[in-house]
Amino acid sequence: MKANAKFSNDTMVGDYDRWAPVYDFIFGPVFQRGRQVAIEAAEKIGGRILEVGVGTGISLQDYSPRNKIVGVDISASMLEKAHARVKELGLTHVEQLAVMDASNLDFADNSFDVVVAQYVVTTVPKPEATLDEFARVLKPGGEIILLSRVSDETGLRRSIEHLVAPAARKLGWRTEFGWERYLAWLSRTPGIELIERRPTPPFGHFSLIRFGKHEISVHANGHNILAAANS
Repeated sequence: MKANAKFSNDTMVGDYDRWAPVYDFIFGPVFQRGRQVAIEAAEKIGGRILEVGVGTGISLQDYSPRNKIVGVDISASMLEKAHARVKELGLTHVEQLAVMDASNLDFADNSFDVVVAQYVVTTVPKPEATLDEFARVLKPGGEIILLSRVSDETGLRRSIEHLVAPAARKLGWRTEFGWERYLAWLSRTPGIELIERRPTPPFGHFSLIRFGKHEISVHANGHNILAAANS
């Protein structure tokens, strides 16, 4: 569809390569509180953490050194800054930084205790495929932690979002991404449950969303039974 044509990997790479030199200056303070909320949620689980859309690595120093952090991003220019940050700050808990497509992660199933994606899902060309990948690489008992813009379904804000959508697409953002898309994905994804959704700064347009993953046991009758990984 024409509206989605703007969202391609090539477009994303171009957009974020252009943002790389000024990203921290423009977006760092604005999204700081949201990043803290996401990292606090990730730290409650800890272990091996994948941050998708790690960008310039602005969050890396905020993770506890007790954890192992893997960061991926579609933009090599963004990752150059992340590599420089890791070296400058001596962030030995950062295990790997790699250029990677969020909808086609080059990791084995059940590789991470936590998957963190900050302001990513509404920018990628294939949001549902990206969420599928998050679920695939997450270990049972772990969590997917998203910071995401969630559009209004009705009302004045919804109308405004439709009006500004073309301009937002040029920046690589979706405004028209409602909560129903997350619920539709959740309903067709075995082993994943919603743990929490709550608003986060800035502007009240963003949410912290936490999904948990359970083991799926297949019984002799063919029915899938969900069982908590630690039960």
